[in-house]
Amino acid sequence: MKSSGGIFDISAKSKKLEELREKTLQAEFWSNGEEAQGVLRKISILEKSVKSVEIASRLSDDAQTLLDLAKEDEGEELGGEITQTLEEFNKSIEDLEFNRMLGGKEDLNNAIVSINPGAGGTESQDWAAMLLRMYERWAVEKGFDSAILDFQPGDEAGIKTVTFEVIGDYAYGYLKAEAGVHRLVRLSPFDSANRRHTSFASVFVYPEVDDEIEIEIETADLRIDTYRASGAGGQHVNKTDSAIRITHIPTGLVVQCQNERSQHKNKATAMKMLKAKLYTRQLEEQENKKKEIESTKQEIGFGSQIRSYVFHPYNMVKDHRTGTETGNVQAVMNGKLDDFIKSYLLSKSEKK
Repeated sequence: MKSSGGIFDISAKSKKLEELREKTLQAEFWSNGEEAQGVLRKISILEKSVKSVEIASRLSDDAQTLLDLAKEDEGEELGGEITQTLEEFNKSIEDLEFNRMLGGKEDLNNAIVSINPGAGGTESQDWAAMLLRMYERWAVEKGFDSAILDFQPGDEAGIKTVTFEVIGDYAYGYLKAEAGVHRLVRLSPFDSANRRHTSFASVFVYPEVDDEIEIEIETADLRIDTYRASGAGGQHVNKTDSAIRITHIPTGLVVQCQNERSQHKNKATAMKMLKAKLYTRQLEEQENKKKEIESTKQEIGFGSQIRSYVFHPYNMVKDHRTGTETGNVQAVMNGKLDDFIKSYLLSKSEKK
């Protein structure tokens, strides 16, 4: 196998894998169970990545050997075996390319997603709720877990705002493709005249920051408020001030969490959300340009959408960044998003 360059270069990954394995041999490795599990998870993912490169390299060698034999024998008896090997090799290369698209430093991490409706009251709030359901279904399709961190219900229907976590390998790597404004066109169920309405909602995606990344947060820079939860959550809702809102005074960033009965747990989760937002902000400042998450914070209205979902007068979902589209709107709303995500990641990879 090539180890010094080219498509089969795994020297960097192998080095990182060795470093993590050595870390597991240290006496204090299990002193922090959560951190230890995170290291083991990274080892497992790196092992799979290295194995996929080894498979591609082996198939490349096998194909070359079969082609050389075919040239020597000048026969066709190896034709079927060559075709099969080349097909397997092509598939392995496609898998490697997709893995390369998810090679960003934070792509492996869990994702924190916020959905906010645009102007339009109940119409947009209902659209935000539809998007939440879509992403929850997508998470189930991928075998990921998800958990609501903060939920503010709409006045009549839908949601005013929601923040949730998607837990799984490369959750952020996938979902970063969804950051932006989403536009809905449909016959409104809230309009007695059954007229066509256009609604907007914005989706923001942040990587969950793991313990290896240092983000300094001064206690004096925080304002912590408690309040009673207002959404779904069981009998404790509206009975205790368990919900937490944290304001980071220097930046003005605000996070809140109300999904747990315990104020202590809500505070820990809110701090995790704040850490993710501050880390994202730090990356943008280091690179001296707005990209990834913050670049999607446009006006929630016409001309700023990344994707349109049309329910009337025809059925179509179209991504305006890549041109990818489908007429199967219901499948998309049921979580079939991978074609859109993959086309976006491919376009970003090609630009790089």
